[in-house]
Amino acid sequence: MNVEPSKRLAHFQTGIFAALDAKKDELIKEGKKVYNLSVGTPDFPVFGHIQEALINAAKDPDNFHYALKDLPELTAAVQGYYKKRFGVELSADEITSVNGSQEGIAHIGMALCNEGDVVLLPNPGYPVFEVGAYFGYAEQYFYDLKEENQFIPRFDDIPEEIARRAKYIMVSYPYNPVCAVAPRTFYKELIAFAKKYNIIIVHDNAYSDIIYDGVYGGSFLEFPEAKELGVELFSLSKSFNLTGARVSFLIGNKDVINAVKLLRSQYDFGMFLPTQHAAIAALTGPLDGVKAQCLKYQERRDVLYNGLREIGWDVRKSEGTMFAWAKIPPNFNTSQEFCLELIERTGVICTPGDAFGSMGEGYVRFALVLPVETLREIIDVIDKSGIIRH
Repeated sequence: MNVEPSKRLAHFQTGIFAALDAKKDELIKEGKKVYNLSVGTPDFPVFGHIQEALINAAKDPDNFHYALKDLPELTAAVQGYYKKRFGVELSADEITSVNGSQEGIAHIGMALCNEGDVVLLPNPGYPVFEVGAYFGYAEQYFYDLKEENQFIPRFDDIPEEIARRAKYIMVSYPYNPVCAVAPRTFYKELIAFAKKYNIIIVHDNAYSDIIYDGVYGGSFLEFPEAKELGVELFSLSKSFNLTGARVSFLIGNKDVINAVKLLRSQYDFGMFLPTQHAAIAALTGPLDGVKAQCLKYQERRDVLYNGLREIGWDVRKSEGTMFAWAKIPPNFNTSQEFCLELIERTGVICTPGDAFGSMGEGYVRFALVLPVETLREIIDVIDKSGIIRH
């Protein structure tokens, strides 16, 4: 039988990721050591009180039924967390769970957009930002994030005719992959821009708890009129090491929340109840471990940043997220060329910047998912390979 997939799927290609994965498998078969810094999966353990809540809930047979909706206790936990953490008051109808921010972002485009709409997307940008707009049949307009502007957009550069057609704008700070944190003045400018052109704001806030050097990790919803103008995605994946559980929340404008809930009601039966209980434990429990974990990420950031600079690689200092963003050495033409040679010569895997859009070309992203001892070993391996001086 000859099965032809949807023509729309032809838009997506595995490309360099498949090549890097194949090279990784080849090196492992040859008995060579591989250092995988490409995927942002936390290597820290789940906090004990969260794991215990999941285990206890899983012992109750009733918790294996369809959930259908969020537990009232879960909604209350989100309300309490946002009040305590960000000083934001939320009503129950301003909150819904989603199965991870990736899914939530993709479904926003499907729930809001029609043909002829425009979605404003950052470049470099996390790939799923584009997916939501694409499957919503919207036109995509990419606004540039440049290092000379600290990776903060310039709204005046967006043509007025595009802004007037825009349905929503996608933003995210602290921002993966470029590891930038936006100043508070940015959010005021963003809100003014969105209000002027009647644009919905979608803020992906996955890394508010992984910020460095005493910078404040806040919420877009802290600002006046924010809930009227947009929504925020808040994830438990990185703060609480729950990546596989897929626990995130879409919070803010009621009309956006209702549109996404209506879409999801057509195919979803709600978050697994033991997972909901784990999320409640995370949101209502102590946050000391989250803060201590951030300090460990900062130590890793410092070891990688200082070590690479000492061997002649002039990398940018990450302001937040669990990643590092670095220009490729000047003797290489493309990010993919550098990544493939790096894994070949050192066993170190990182992500080429062009995987995040054209403005990512010339950069690579490292995930801070290995202990400091291993990071020091990686720096030594890169130094001895001669790839920086090649």
